Amino acid sequence: HLQVRNPRFMLTLWSPECACGRSHFTCAVSALGECTCIPAQWQCDGDNDCGDHSDEDGCMLPTCSPLDFHCDNGKCIRRSWVCDGDNDCEDDSDEQDCPPRECEEDEFPCQNGYCIRSLWHCDGDNDCGDNSDEQCDMRKCSDKEFRCSDGSCIAEHWYCDGDTDCKDGSDEESCPSAVPAPPCNLEEFQCAYGRCILDIYHCDGDDDCGDWSDESDCSSHQPCRSGEFMCDSGLCINAGWRCDGDADCDDQSDERNCTTSMCTAEQFRCRSGRCVRLSWRCDGEDDCADNSDEENCENTGSPQCASDQFLCWNGRCIGQRKLCNGVNDCGDNSDESPQQNCRPRTGEENCNVNNGGCAQKCQMVRGVVQCTCHTGYRLTEDGHMCQAEELGVHTDGCQGQLWSPVGAPFLCHVPGPEPVLLFANRIDIRQVLPHRSEYTLLLNNLENAIALDFHHRRELVFWSDVTLDRILRANLNGSNVEEVVSTGLESPGGLAVDWVHDKLYWTDSGTSRIEVANLDGAHRKVLLWQNLEKPRAIALHPMEGTIYWTDWGNTPRIEASSMDGSGRRIIADTHLFWPNGLTIDYAGHRMYWVDAKHHVIERANLDGSHRKAVISQGLPHPFAITVFEDSLYWTDWHTKSINSANKFTGKNQEIIRNKLHFPMDIHTLHPQRQPAGKNRCGDNNGGCTHLCLPSGQNYTCACPTGFRKISSHACAQSLDKFLLFARRMDIRRISFDTEDLSDDVIPLADVRSAVALDWDSRDDHVYWTDVSTDTISRAKWDGTGQEVVVDTSLESPAGLAIDWVTNKLYWTDAGTDRIEVANTDGSMRTVLIWENLDRPRDIVVEPMGGYMYWTDWGASPKIERAGMDASGRQVIISSNLTWPNGLAIDYGSQRLYWADAGMKTIEFACLDGSKRKVLIGSQLPHPFGLTLYGERIYWTDWQTKSIQSADRLTGLDRETLQENLENLMDIHVFHRRRPPVSTPCARENGGCSHLCLRSPNPSGFSCTCPTGINLMPDGKTCSPGMNSFLIFARRIDIRMVSLDIPYFADVVVPINITMKNTIAIGVDPQEGKVYWSDSTLHSISRANLDGSQHEDIITTGLQTTDGLAVDAIGRKVYWTDTGTNRIEVGNLDGSMRKVLVWQNLDSPRAIVLYHEMGFMYWTDWGENAKLERSGMDGSDRTVLISNNLGWPNGLTVDKASSQLLWADAHTERIEAADLNGASRHTLVSPVQHPYGLTLLDSYIYWTDWQTRSIHRADKGTGSNVILVRSNLPGLMDIQAVDRAQPLGFNKCGSRNGGCSHLCLPRPSGFSCACPTGIQLKRDGKTCDPSPETYLLFSSRGSIRRISLDTSDHTDVHIPVPELNNVISLDYDSVDGKVYYTDVFLDVIRLDGSCRKVLINNSLDEPRAIRDPGKKGLMKSPLEDAYVLMVSACPPYSLSLRVPSSRALVMMAVLYLRYLFWTDWGHIAKIERANLDGSERKVLINTDLGWPNGLTLDYDTRRIYWVDAHLDRIESADLNGKLRQALVSHVSHPFALTQQDRWIYWTDWQTKSIQRVDKYSGRNKETVLANVEGLMDIIVVSPQRQTGTNACGVNNGGCTHLCFARASDFVCACPDEPDDRPCSLDAVASNPYQRRPPSCHLSPPSVSLFLLGEGLHISYVIGGLLSILLILVVIAALMLYRHKKSKLTDPGMGNLTYSNPSYRTSTQEVKIEAIPKPAMYNQLCYKKEGGSDHNYTKEKIKIVEGICLLSGDDAEWDDLKQLRSSRGGLLRDHVCMKTDTVSIQASSGSLDDTETEQLLQEEQSECSSVHTAATPERRGSLPDTGWKHERKLSSESQV
Repeated sequence: HLQVRNPRFMLTLWSPECACGRSHFTCAVSALGECTCIPAQWQCDGDNDCGDHSDEDGCMLPTCSPLDFHCDNGKCIRRSWVCDGDNDCEDDSDEQDCPPRECEEDEFPCQNGYCIRSLWHCDGDNDCGDNSDEQCDMRKCSDKEFRCSDGSCIAEHWYCDGDTDCKDGSDEESCPSAVPAPPCNLEEFQCAYGRCILDIYHCDGDDDCGDWSDESDCSSHQPCRSGEFMCDSGLCINAGWRCDGDADCDDQSDERNCTTSMCTAEQFRCRSGRCVRLSWRCDGEDDCADNSDEENCENTGSPQCASDQFLCWNGRCIGQRKLCNGVNDCGDNSDESPQQNCRPRTGEENCNVNNGGCAQKCQMVRGVVQCTCHTGYRLTEDGHMCQAEELGVHTDGCQGQLWSPVGAPFLCHVPGPEPVLLFANRIDIRQVLPHRSEYTLLLNNLENAIALDFHHRRELVFWSDVTLDRILRANLNGSNVEEVVSTGLESPGGLAVDWVHDKLYWTDSGTSRIEVANLDGAHRKVLLWQNLEKPRAIALHPMEGTIYWTDWGNTPRIEASSMDGSGRRIIADTHLFWPNGLTIDYAGHRMYWVDAKHHVIERANLDGSHRKAVISQGLPHPFAITVFEDSLYWTDWHTKSINSANKFTGKNQEIIRNKLHFPMDIHTLHPQRQPAGKNRCGDNNGGCTHLCLPSGQNYTCACPTGFRKISSHACAQSLDKFLLFARRMDIRRISFDTEDLSDDVIPLADVRSAVALDWDSRDDHVYWTDVSTDTISRAKWDGTGQEVVVDTSLESPAGLAIDWVTNKLYWTDAGTDRIEVANTDGSMRTVLIWENLDRPRDIVVEPMGGYMYWTDWGASPKIERAGMDASGRQVIISSNLTWPNGLAIDYGSQRLYWADAGMKTIEFACLDGSKRKVLIGSQLPHPFGLTLYGERIYWTDWQTKSIQSADRLTGLDRETLQENLENLMDIHVFHRRRPPVSTPCARENGGCSHLCLRSPNPSGFSCTCPTGINLMPDGKTCSPGMNSFLIFARRIDIRMVSLDIPYFADVVVPINITMKNTIAIGVDPQEGKVYWSDSTLHSISRANLDGSQHEDIITTGLQTTDGLAVDAIGRKVYWTDTGTNRIEVGNLDGSMRKVLVWQNLDSPRAIVLYHEMGFMYWTDWGENAKLERSGMDGSDRTVLISNNLGWPNGLTVDKASSQLLWADAHTERIEAADLNGASRHTLVSPVQHPYGLTLLDSYIYWTDWQTRSIHRADKGTGSNVILVRSNLPGLMDIQAVDRAQPLGFNKCGSRNGGCSHLCLPRPSGFSCACPTGIQLKRDGKTCDPSPETYLLFSSRGSIRRISLDTSDHTDVHIPVPELNNVISLDYDSVDGKVYYTDVFLDVIRLDGSCRKVLINNSLDEPRAIRDPGKKGLMKSPLEDAYVLMVSACPPYSLSLRVPSSRALVMMAVLYLRYLFWTDWGHIAKIERANLDGSERKVLINTDLGWPNGLTLDYDTRRIYWVDAHLDRIESADLNGKLRQALVSHVSHPFALTQQDRWIYWTDWQTKSIQRVDKYSGRNKETVLANVEGLMDIIVVSPQRQTGTNACGVNNGGCTHLCFARASDFVCACPDEPDDRPCSLDAVASNPYQRRPPSCHLSPPSVSLFLLGEGLHISYVIGGLLSILLILVVIAALMLYRHKKSKLTDPGMGNLTYSNPSYRTSTQEVKIEAIPKPAMYNQLCYKKEGGSDHNYTKEKIKIVEGICLLSGDDAEWDDLKQLRSSRGGLLRDHVCMKTDTVSIQASSGSLDDTETEQLLQEEQSECSSVHTAATPERRGSLPDTGWKHERKLSSESQV
């Protein structure tokens, strides 16, 4: 059945095949076999004409750029928006068929494929949309947390503290002295586990108790009020929500038994009772959620067109864009009828010219202008103008805007740019054009952006983030993001900008405040705080000086006040529930707001009058709203969309954007939304020192929160007294200088769980403890100067006190059960009391009497006191105490006050504990912090969440200062009236060397030493340091535990570096130094025991140094390396390093020494764990124990009992045996996971990973196990040291045993040894100065050597600094210098006695080798891929240009005055030339892939090379003949070298250096394995660099460069001239005579010299040729310019192919010319240079060579054959572009016609040449393997 759609006829045909005419397009065949034909021009026009989109499928409209994505509807969006979770195309085509994307590390993967912030996981919100982020398992609690029965975690010290912190009350169950839960009062409801909540929360539908006990048995609960409906569960809801289609009851009982339809005439009632728009009926979408709106649609009678089609009168469906286009597309003209608001079309029109004549919106449809109108308007009959849909009703709605009389009384229109909707989307902030739906991203990667506003004049956008609790701002282009307000925010849900006075206002429902500040956050002030519950939206009217805000607390309302906070008034307080969004229509003098619970948008006058509902249906959950012109725009949480409607009628609702992530606040970004107004503060801030706030038509000077006003315009500059209190996550103050008592957050960073506080007014410091970070910190009272004072060995610092007299800091630690003291900066810390403490809590000091007081609420609660030096300790209160928390001293009345949370009292007594009395004994649920000031006592209460005060003498006159403050902790009053005290410590520190502490009279003070150090007998001076101690590594630090004192306290060694992974540790007791290894930094370091004089002694050649031992007697350091499987030794400074053991090691770990016996012992926990022994020189190696071992970690030697002890983490035992491995027995078992083990005196000590502790036991029996220190994560090695013990006898004596280098003990005495790779001489004492023959290789960041003189084949790092990416290298055996190239720095350097840059200008990937006979360097930079350069020292360099293909990797070998190199360009080959570049010859150019390495065998006169593409090693003679494959199937060889009978090479894939026999290719061995980034390799040997040449004496007489050749030499000048004149003639002192230059061999800048007779003939010939050369050059240049102007073809294309680079990226190189190989010896080159002699390498200009003057016809014949020869080599390569070649014919050569014809033919063929990869190359590029991020140079032109 064939149906033809045509603008003029409709034809229905039956045909076996669907075939439309030539001018028609055949739509897809329907299921009934019907075919539809449409005009061909309708295909791919972006319109759905077929109805099934088959005419638009597969169309790529030319409107999208290659960087854009083409939507199915023809729209273009950024390609980065595809599959980002947002419907950017508006037809969801950009989100179809999206694979689940990989979520970032800080994101949570939803089950539906979306990614959300990890912070949103398990936060109670369905952020994923499928609720997969809320399917939460119980998380693991930390060691310092208590797990509640419901799986939640609370702080450990909250367990059994009398307060119910777990929602299920499990933290207060089974407590040893649990106090019965008190009964609740009449206004409270008691939960099942005892907690009291307000009775109004009972049966309100929310789980307030945490166990739902407040929501159970609600059937008997009091009935709902009038106007409410009671759900079956007992919940009361608005009666109007009954049967409204939304399930408001938690059991959905409000939607049951709904019989009466409550839908309007414009709505359709779903089967569920829900009401939806009638237009949604049968639209193909399930709007009812039960599909009832889409049922029985086939019986509606009329055919259904697609949503983007138009239904013609005749039943036909056409695309919407066909309407009113001047063409009868329907066939009945219904698409062009007046009913469709069509108008006559006249002439050419364009929307870009005068908006096409349209009053509002203009769009082009098939080349014709089509005008449309905004929502709320209709097109007038003229087809251009728009008028409001309801006339004469809204005459007051456009004041201040333009009125356009277009057939109606008025038309609202705002001049200026097109409006933009700016909205927050939680994770980003976006912009959308409301009339075009264009969607752009402004800011992304946000956490939880809620509220926002903008400042149009300053081009700023502000937003609040409720996850970060920050207010931020950025430029409107998304740049320069910065924080504005970062502290004191809890839930900033509203934000508004005063664009006239440059102020920022915000609401915070968490703090119940409205605040204001400058735009940068300065001078922040709490504006309104009383009678606010949950303020949300806020809007400003700066012209009238008014603020408007909504509050959705228990009494929802909309209020207003002046912008200084005065004149507060209620705008609306009835029929409100969740008033969310609020906006002001400045033109209409109205406000609009949304109510999410009532599902309504309302409006009213600014005074609240004439309130009216604008939209009351179809609003599931509106959140924010804005207004512009005649439209309202709002966001909806439920539909995740932005919607619009007419602001007058509420009609014409449209969806601007849907399928958003989570739309929040919204604003219209347009200058008219921030109209100009009078700045009441003027240019001088109204004369105010801080804030100037508008108030009506005037202004008010205001002060930041807490600062008092000292005059009408001025504020105080500081605070004199304020209440200081901690709230876990912040520290706040309440100023007593003002009357408002608003709390202000001190801007501090990283406050996680602040508990204790104190202060010192002398330097304005505030101190606090943090039990989450286990730190004590301080800062100025304004938040500046924040620093950590104490951050080690703290577990739960709960109390803090400042001695303001001696500047000491006292604190209690409930985790370590200690009281400690230090200077206020944390220095000289010491433990005062460590015995008989059980969870000490608060502490206070009384410097006048020299006492300190503290509470202890352990098993036997008590209050104690002692002298401030810990003397005279006594218990003063021990009865009727449960949880004594806060302490305070009344210095005037000599009273001690305390608060008891268990007894629920505040009491006081005299300072000795007498005359105890209860001050307050009622209504104290859980007091915690306590302080005194003046006549008042202040305290915090956890349960009432308030700060209260009372009279300090009577307890009466109680008042609440602040309430609704969660997590209240300590409290103090900061003031400046502390009494001065005279103390002996004030005079020269009391004579103490360290700490001077107050004590009770009569002494008044005492001297004390830092932890672990003893006081000398004089009672004043401390010993220099610890004598006997444990020292252990903890990955990120090193700590010591003194054994000189009666308690165990760890002290951090204050080394001023950042440790990453400290494992092994050793001590030199003689010098007092500690040695350690860091496996992340790959270093061994040392420092003094006091942390000073840190130095790295070994930084190369280390991988995982697990064991370390210091031979303090022999002055050596030994270590094991699990990564390299070696045991090494060196001097204590890291010098003379030697590998002792390298064979049959499989993870050596611990190592210990017995110097007196000459033995070293080590553990090996590889596959076959064992314990071994050898001499300290590596000799006499023996396996002692190899059975029943798992992970032998720690190891120590008991010299007194001749025992060996070790700890095994797998067998969980500590065992012992004699020094021969016999008499094995178990000492301690089980131990959970022992690691380090040490011994001192009669005890063994070990670290345990599992318990995070250090333990001690008797060394003989293993009994009496005690805990030394706990709570030490990351424990590693441990050593016990007694510096008083004698070291012992040095076997090597005082003269190092006569050894020149290393003297190493052994059982029978000692032996002399040499550093790795160096041989010991026959005298057995002296070492060679260096290895004679060795491999030298590079590995990215290092240069190493492997000696071939010794058998260990151990690599040794050459200490060259600043290595980044070393590729090539060579060695000058004469001067002893290493030359290398570094592609990261793009330099060539030499290293030795003088290390300097030789060449560093514009090198890119240089690979080089040195010429020992010339002190020169041959190199090939890739970007300058046609130049071989040579340099000498001093650094003269010359480019020897050879017309080759790309020498992408070049390896030069100098032999017999020849240069050999490989080329793996387009056609791989191996070539040879003289040292000056002459006589170039291709040796091998077949069956090559990537010829990387190249070396020369001087003995057999053969060249060897490796091919990384063909994976083989081959060789040939020096002429390229007798080629043979030596080794096949090598992985990825890079470089190779030869020595004796071996060929050595580096391999990228196996990460190794390997070798084979050079004759047979057999006996393959791995010389060195597991080396990353292996590059070049060479052999350094006396046999490799021998002989002399003519340039070796006096530089051949040349002034600059001298090149030796087989039988002569040449002089040359550098490319970059210096201040000395360069001569091509040799000086007279040259013993060699010269001959006339040989023109066909030398470049124009090089002269040649030979051994021979007389110099006078050569002078004559040289002079004549020089003159002739100048003439030829001039003629050539003239001809070159002439031919270039005639023959330049601008249309000729460049040939482009990829340049394999040493970097990971490749670049495009354009090659414009390449000459025929037969002309190699006849063209000379000259680099173009400017007047400043800065030669470029982007272009090399070829000029004629002097040999073209010879008149040799054969050479011109070669030139003629260029065309024919191109079919071979040049076809696969590149062609010669003639505009860079100028050829002058001599007499007897080609005439002008022939020359021009030849050049034209050459040019025409160049334009058509293309490259094709050779078969064996497969078009692939080599794997370069190293990365370089620097920008590559520009293209090369030849």
